[in-house]
Amino acid sequence: MEAFDQSQGIRIPAEDVAAFRRFNRYFTRRIGVLDDHYLGQDRPLGEARLLFEIGAGVSLRELRGRLGLDAGYLSRMVKALEAQGLVRVGVPPQDNRLRTVELTPAGRAEVAEQDRRSDALVAGLLEGLTPDQRTELAGAMASAERLLRLAGIAVETVDGASPDARACLDAYAADIDARFPEGFDKAALVRPEEVTGDAGAFLVAYEERRPVGCGALRLLAPGIGEIRHVWVHPQARRLGLARRLLAGLEQAALARGLAAVRLDTHTVLTEAQTMYRACGYTEIPRYDDNVYAAHWFEKRL
Repeated sequence: MEAFDQSQGIRIPAEDVAAFRRFNRYFTRRIGVLDDHYLGQDRPLGEARLLFEIGAGVSLRELRGRLGLDAGYLSRMVKALEAQGLVRVGVPPQDNRLRTVELTPAGRAEVAEQDRRSDALVAGLLEGLTPDQRTELAGAMASAERLLRLAGIAVETVDGASPDARACLDAYAADIDARFPEGFDKAALVRPEEVTGDAGAFLVAYEERRPVGCGALRLLAPGIGEIRHVWVHPQARRLGLARRLLAGLEQAALARGLAAVRLDTHTVLTEAQTMYRACGYTEIPRYDDNVYAAHWFEKRL
């Protein structure tokens, strides 16, 4: 049997789904997520986590985006914590449309106690393992976190002139300007009309509603597309996101009836060259006059 992901058109083996759900049930039960008195304190996990996320202070808008909570549900939880004297809600003087929330001294004390109890719970779980087993478990959890982050990132096609597209390109330009010995001129970036609609595609990767990567496809010649500006935010690197963006651009090229894609890269971007070769790209002679390029690649689709 298989489970079907309608959003991606992918059939997931039923045993993979069952294994994920089995681990989720075990782990949530083992750390007490189902208890209304999480860590022995007088509140469920949702409120405890909200106190932790508020930290030194944050806007309710940012909290909604970070935690993916319904606005009404978040408002009710904040009001409950406020009634208990654990948080304080205010309006910043620079923007009276925004509401912020911060911990009171009592809230900070509760979070400190929550941290102490969490540490004790984890230490209790780990004490039954040998040092080598703890190292193995830590590595496995790091791999799980990396893969779950990648799975949770949504890659969307956007208009090349959209604010998110331009923000990603600005970040890309600043990144490579710092890396290229000769710097980088933003005039070399693709124009919105080159990567929108029938002319091409612009992909933006979102993690918790925040843009963390991009890539562009434009028509180079009849039947041939060009991939440009594959970029990932520093905080989202080493997840495999660049390869996912590259694959998405290749699919966009196929959808437009293109038979091949090309790209170029700078000599200092050795990690990009390694990725392109690993993804089936073959180095070819120069095909453009890009002053920043030292290597040129092509992949037949």
